[in-house]
Amino acid sequence: MSEHILSLSDFKADASQLLKRMREHDATPLVLTQNGRASAVVQNYDEYQQLQKSLAMMKLIAMGEADIAAGKLVPQEQVFAKARAQLAAYLKSDG
Repeated sequence: MSEHILSLSDFKADASQLLKRMREHDATPLVLTQNGRASAVVQNYDEYQQLQKSLAMMKLIAMGEADIAAGKLVPQEQVFAKARAQLAAYLKSDG
């Protein structure tokens, strides 16, 4: 992932334009520095949302792999039977 580095002072001086450009043209995150050190990241909101979804999916995959390694497995037939029973109960109560 590429990024642009900008001092907080420079960002504050032109925040509206920088955010507009980020929103319309460039989804590259801005790394803001204070005293020459990275301090914060400004990112397009849509890109942030996509990143959060990706991280959530990766977390689910890691949890699944940990369950497999720990032997926490359920046969597919059992999973689908339970899902069918729950759906039937839901449809019956909704009717």
